[in-house]
Amino acid sequence: MASFDPARIAVPCAHFIGGRAVTEAHDALDIVRPSDGQVYAALPLADRDMVDRAVESAWSAFRESDWATRSPRERARVMRRWAELIEADVDTLAPLEAVGSTRPIAAATQWDVPFCAEGIRFFAEYADKSGGEVVPTAQGQLGMTITEPYGVIGAVAPWNFPLVMASWKVAPALAAGNAVVLKPSEMTPFSVVRLAELAIAAGIPPGIFNVVQGDGRVGDALCRHPRIAKVTFTGSTRTGAAIMTACAETGTKPVTLELGGKSPQLVFSDIKDVDKVARRVAQAITTNAGQVCVAGSRLIVQRSIAEQLIERIGSVFDELVAGPTWEMSSTLSPIISARDLERIDGMVRRTVEQGGQLVTGGGRMAEESGGSFYRPTLLSGVNMGMEAVRDEIFGPVLCVETFEDDDEALALAAHPSYGLAAGVHTADLSRALRFVRELEAGTVWVNRYGRSWDFAMPTGGFKHSGIGKDLGRYAFEANLRTKSVLIDIAE
Repeated sequence: MASFDPARIAVPCAHFIGGRAVTEAHDALDIVRPSDGQVYAALPLADRDMVDRAVESAWSAFRESDWATRSPRERARVMRRWAELIEADVDTLAPLEAVGSTRPIAAATQWDVPFCAEGIRFFAEYADKSGGEVVPTAQGQLGMTITEPYGVIGAVAPWNFPLVMASWKVAPALAAGNAVVLKPSEMTPFSVVRLAELAIAAGIPPGIFNVVQGDGRVGDALCRHPRIAKVTFTGSTRTGAAIMTACAETGTKPVTLELGGKSPQLVFSDIKDVDKVARRVAQAITTNAGQVCVAGSRLIVQRSIAEQLIERIGSVFDELVAGPTWEMSSTLSPIISARDLERIDGMVRRTVEQGGQLVTGGGRMAEESGGSFYRPTLLSGVNMGMEAVRDEIFGPVLCVETFEDDDEALALAAHPSYGLAAGVHTADLSRALRFVRELEAGTVWVNRYGRSWDFAMPTGGFKHSGIGKDLGRYAFEANLRTKSVLIDIAE
């Protein structure tokens, strides 16, 4: 895929309900491209009646189509066809993903679209490989568990990886036999409509996968709907708490939540290649301009190599090219909105006022573009009492703290609220295994940072970073409820 003209991209400004695009709305919202600040589409907004219509469509499809009752292998075949159609549609999906999001066209082509397809393919294979079991009971009885889909799953996806995050929500739910109503972020709403169109083309029954567009009010209405049996969400801890409240107030329905993070990267002086680790650490905070839940936003480095490592990281920052997402040469994403850029800059400025030192970066860049680009930033001389260390920034800002020994490193890595991910960079296997055990995080990477294509590895956080898991067997099983059956054979 090459660079493209954003003016030539036709965006599907619609909901997707009952197998077709629906353009009606009670209001509309101007959608802005973060790369140049230009309005490029008007999003139709749903109201409660539209949410109800989408949920009822999903409920009817769940009850009346054969999606939940057909052979699991046949469900898997349909979902594999869906994945194939997604891969074949890359020349449409990738520009649609890139045009109004923070995902550069190179990344959307090489990672987002194929990763989305492969995730769907992975969960399709679980359709006939996970279920109930016979359990030990008294003589003359037969005890077993059977699994069933919940019915209609409500999914609320974030803006930072629109296609990938939608697939994490929708694929395991559909593989388990459920119907889904998805609310994408109102800032990146369009690529998932195309995803839903391809689902119909693959043979998924109309109404099984629906999309409703809107802001947080639409998400709240979806979570509170009485026919929504379970909710899955990725986003901020604050919004996750609001979703839990909405679900508790309307029937105590289960939730899966992947929430905020403030993830540490611990670097020890025994690393073999400082340049390689510096590039890895830099990439962990600049990928998608740091707008990643698992971004490695806290560098905790052994004092003897701190100066050298920081210098090398700054050099990697300097290599990045800020540019519009439709240009193949762009390697630094824009911040999703001007308001978010101001929030990030305010956190950096206040941390400096609190005593932190600005080593490099800080402030806007590429202002002539009209886009929301922020300089990759290094802050040193910081501690947990400072805003940029304590709170999730969701931008390309790396806070640096130093340590002498392992115990001090562990103490600095601990966060009072978050526990999403952590990275350990060391040549000492014993130390690595100790930190794997003692770090309070849902994912710990050793001598790497970031997810792989191993979809079997679950992801999710501890503490305020979430409940439950996306990916892996756990994500599939979370979309099934278990029924116990006990039969007296003699009768």
